[in-house]
Amino acid sequence: MRRPKPTRLKQQPALLPVVKAKLILGWSPEQIAAGLKRVYPEDPARRLSHEGIYRSIYYVYLRELDRGMSQYLRSGSTIRRPRKAKQSLGRGRLKNMVPITARPAAIEDRVEVGHWEGDLVMGKRPSAVATLVERTTRAVKIVDLPDGYKAEAVRIALTQAFKDIPEPLRRSLTWDRGREMAEHQQLSTDLSMNIYFCAPGSPWQRETNENTNRMLRQYLTKGSDLRRFTVQDLDAIANLINDRPRQVLEWASSNDLYQTHLTTSNQPAILSKSQVVR
Repeated sequence: MRRPKPTRLKQQPALLPVVKAKLILGWSPEQIAAGLKRVYPEDPARRLSHEGIYRSIYYVYLRELDRGMSQYLRSGSTIRRPRKAKQSLGRGRLKNMVPITARPAAIEDRVEVGHWEGDLVMGKRPSAVATLVERTTRAVKIVDLPDGYKAEAVRIALTQAFKDIPEPLRRSLTWDRGREMAEHQQLSTDLSMNIYFCAPGSPWQRETNENTNRMLRQYLTKGSDLRRFTVQDLDAIANLINDRPRQVLEWASSNDLYQTHLTTSNQPAILSKSQVVR
């Protein structure tokens, strides 16, 4: 029987503690591979592919990394499984909604910073948190909901969360049609922000928030009581996500981009076409 070809981690054992450390910090194999490429641009021998990292975790004949390292992956699974399509929960109707089709082109094209997407992340009922993601920088805020996720409690919590953000960086919010947003008109008035809603059964129209919530599930696991997290805990989790290099940001981090605009928030937060990251 032909023996498997030695992996890059077998050939470059000095990379092993680096990969382990990044996995423990919550970096994905894609982020680790991109980070090594940036650190060693002139040395291909000291790079890894993300598939190579996955194989070193899951493939028994090539396992340089402990099988237990799978717990640090977002899925937490001990085997690799194909993704399943997420089914709509079909939540209730709201009054006087502005549809997502009314959003200006500046929001759709991500040329203007300050447009947010939001949703609830549910834990063991009645626990939940709200998540907010800025569309251009992908910066995430996790909003504590100590009083539950009824409409009034959500409005109060979101109002406070957005008032901590400079006005030039809070321009609009896009949400799913959940009943927790029944007081959206009051929220819009209090914050002087436009609020847009996805089409019925189309939460994928908030794709930036949906993708981020999948990452957050690594920490805010399904079925767990989210009330055990303090505000400081939630801020720390958000910072872990915001501090990671992101492929969609050309391997910059959300913190890098958001902080730049935060420090210059008295100026119009508009990007040129050449600066836009899709």
